Amino acid sequence: MPTGRATGGTGPARSRERFLQGEPVEAGVRTSILSSWQRSRSLGLSPDQADLPFREDFDRDARIVRAAVPVLDRLQARFAGSKMNISVADASGTVLLRRFGEASLARSLPAFQRVPGFVFAERVAGTNGIGLALAERQLIRVHGAEHFAERSQRSACRALPVRDPLSGRIEGVLCFGYPSSTEDPALATTLRRAARAIERRLLGQSSARERALLRAYLDTGAVASVGLHHTIGVDELALELHPRDRAVLTEKAAELISRGQRAAAVVSLLDGRRVTLVSRPMRSGSGVEGVAIEAVLPGPPPREPLAVPTRVDVPPGFSSRLAVVTAVRPPGFIPAAAAPGRLSVAALSRHLPGITYGPFGTVGGGGVADDHLDTPPRTGLVMVGEPRVGTYALAARRRLELLSEASARIGTTLDVRRTAQELAETAVPRLADFVTIDLPEAVLRGEESADPRTDLHRTVVHGIRDDLPFSPVGKQVDFGPTTPQMRCLTSGQAVLEPDLKAAAGWLAQDPEHTERLLTQVHSLIAVPLVARGVILGIASFYRAQDPAPFGDDDRSLGLELANRAALSIDNARRYTRERTMVLTLQRSLLPHELPDQDAVEVAHRYLPAESDVGGDWYDVIPLSGTRIGLLVGDVVGHGMLSAATMGQLRTAARSFAELDFPPDEVLTHLDNLVGRLDREEPAAGVGVIGATCLYAIYDPTSRQCTMARAGHPPPALVRPDGTVSFPDLPAGPPLGLGGLPFEAAEIHLPEGSQLLLYTDGLIEDRHRDVDVVLDQLCGVLAHPGRTPEQTCQAVLETVAPAHPCDDIALLVTRTHALDPHRIAAWDLPADPARVSEVRAAALRQLADWGLDEAAFAAELMLSELVTNAIRHGAGPIRVRLLHGRTLICEVSDASNTAPHLRRAASTDEGGRGLFLVAQLAQSWGTRHLPEGKVIWAECGLDGA
Repeated sequence: MPTGRATGGTGPARSRERFLQGEPVEAGVRTSILSSWQRSRSLGLSPDQADLPFREDFDRDARIVRAAVPVLDRLQARFAGSKMNISVADASGTVLLRRFGEASLARSLPAFQRVPGFVFAERVAGTNGIGLALAERQLIRVHGAEHFAERSQRSACRALPVRDPLSGRIEGVLCFGYPSSTEDPALATTLRRAARAIERRLLGQSSARERALLRAYLDTGAVASVGLHHTIGVDELALELHPRDRAVLTEKAAELISRGQRAAAVVSLLDGRRVTLVSRPMRSGSGVEGVAIEAVLPGPPPREPLAVPTRVDVPPGFSSRLAVVTAVRPPGFIPAAAAPGRLSVAALSRHLPGITYGPFGTVGGGGVADDHLDTPPRTGLVMVGEPRVGTYALAARRRLELLSEASARIGTTLDVRRTAQELAETAVPRLADFVTIDLPEAVLRGEESADPRTDLHRTVVHGIRDDLPFSPVGKQVDFGPTTPQMRCLTSGQAVLEPDLKAAAGWLAQDPEHTERLLTQVHSLIAVPLVARGVILGIASFYRAQDPAPFGDDDRSLGLELANRAALSIDNARRYTRERTMVLTLQRSLLPHELPDQDAVEVAHRYLPAESDVGGDWYDVIPLSGTRIGLLVGDVVGHGMLSAATMGQLRTAARSFAELDFPPDEVLTHLDNLVGRLDREEPAAGVGVIGATCLYAIYDPTSRQCTMARAGHPPPALVRPDGTVSFPDLPAGPPLGLGGLPFEAAEIHLPEGSQLLLYTDGLIEDRHRDVDVVLDQLCGVLAHPGRTPEQTCQAVLETVAPAHPCDDIALLVTRTHALDPHRIAAWDLPADPARVSEVRAAALRQLADWGLDEAAFAAELMLSELVTNAIRHGAGPIRVRLLHGRTLICEVSDASNTAPHLRRAASTDEGGRGLFLVAQLAQSWGTRHLPEGKVIWAECGLDGA
């Protein structure tokens, strides 16, 4: 590792040289070091700066000093003879203690660094052990050229924050410094053990203060003034209290201690009793100030007196709990209630004039129930502690309550934005005053962001007021490399900035914007939203009203809230992705454009369910003879399987319909298909289960509509006069059951009638009665003047549920009739001599219609079709010409034998008739009737 100016080196030295020259830094520099370099540069620090600030006003008898001195003495003995220097600094980076393995080592340091008082905070010294440990608030290592200042290039150090075990606040930093050539990984373990030893001594200081308070309370002489039979222990009361009562008493006592003044509070128990908690400020002989919380409980005294409360030695770690006295109870005693210690009723009257006492010492004025007026109240000690201890205990309990509440409030939906909003609403105002959440646009779409650092959009802004100048929702936000938000994204750890006025990286981001924010907020926690190893975004918590800055406990709480929210956001993101995929598949399998035809005017809608996408579909299928097929279906279930099955069923249904099968036969074929799909999906755990379908065929030449349904809701029919009805169609079983027949029904539809086909998602809802919904539907449809498009919109706005739990497919048609003048028909016997007469009549009709250009092809096709019907079919024979968008030639006979197209060989004398028909027609086919068949051919009309 080169020393002095870092030039021409490798690793951190080369990286530092490139950084100082303003060049991009190659990979290999640790994130914490690079972030510290960037902060040092934004602060305007110079790497060749030699002087450090020095303070003479530091507290030489601080708690951290008293706790650390014995530990540093042992460390000095352990590292005797080595080039180790050991330092303890306070939370501001001021060095309070120094020890050296070799006494001569101190002489190599500048004179002002040999004694306590110089400051090593990052804001003045750049990247170094003490400063970086305070900035990162964790164990760090800085080695050689990783130091920002050139004066430190020859050394290495490890530093670890030392925390108050009671409050969690950083009290100082323990730092080991040594030559960079003597790096030893085992130093990290020694450093941790030494820091824990200092923290245990800090805890012991708190325990000693509480023991002094407890001793002062027991020495007040209250035993003699009240009497043994009026004293009862908290442990005795706890045996008969409900856990909820114990928790409420403990919380209320901690709250009274945290106030640090005289007060009283009434706690109602589940059994109807009421306990008055009274706080009494006190001072120990050694000058420790605290509060004693005593309970006043009405009721008869215990049948056997309790022994005098014993003084107990508080074990190590006692200060993490509030001091509690226990009482010795005689064998066989049946517990009654209350707490150890006791309180003089007369003293209560003197010190708490707001509470009155009855003639026998019972509390009046609403403090405690006035039952047992002939019995003195029992009193006792509940807790003893310093106000700050009560504050910590109360804050810890409220943090637990907030986490419990977060489990119920965050993640109630599978919506990414709503889940982020729930995180903000949970945190304000109990953790923060303002919360902003930034997510990549890809996450909002349900995808993973390739680089969340460059694609963040403001998703949530929530706080106690709406007038702060945060970036608005929807705006893209760009964070600089030194900002807390970018640092937390890079490291994957929560970043705490207790004082935003000193957060150089945050201030440098946007000076004008941050200057306005600083008039309102003063502390920040930036937390990455990470779930399953994927970074989803950033949550920023700001504090404004509470003068106390955020601490490490707040950072841990914010991180826990963010982690819980991140899992819910990731679940919502995955759901959004899957729903988008299914919805895309679903929409791709639905008709993109409906065919042009003259039989009906059509409008349609597809509305996916809020929670999941199902398998609803619709279709409009042009059929022979200007007829139109109308299909609506619903596959049972939701998700990818239902959507894929829907696609199979729609394709199959269209194929069966185009074969000119009647509605009942189409449903029979679909029923067989669904049953086969069920049998072919054993690996999926469950089959398709089933589907429902409604198929209708409308013939504009006769205005007849033939319908059949398979477990599907019947259609709604709106006649031209506005009458709404639901045709009584045979229900039929759902598709997939197999073995049961389907029946078709035929209905006459006057021209201008509207037919509404829909899936059950429109009318079925767990919160609504179906009959009421059908009445609403009738009311909406009773407007025959509306177009199908207007009817669609009105139905969705009025009848459809606001939050559909099932898909809705809607198909609205208005029927038209083919003008009788565009229909020509002839009946003839099975006589070949009549073929010429039909050709002549057809040519005259085509001339009347102005279709002379189509006459040649129509004449050839009619001649061939009529000849085949006479030769191979059975009479009577009927010929029909339909002039619509195309010219349709139909020949029907009473035979069920269908013709087959074949290619005749060059030596064959016949067999070319249907081949000629197929060449001349756009399409041709066979349609079977209850008795006989129809052979049809369709010609295009280019000029029509």
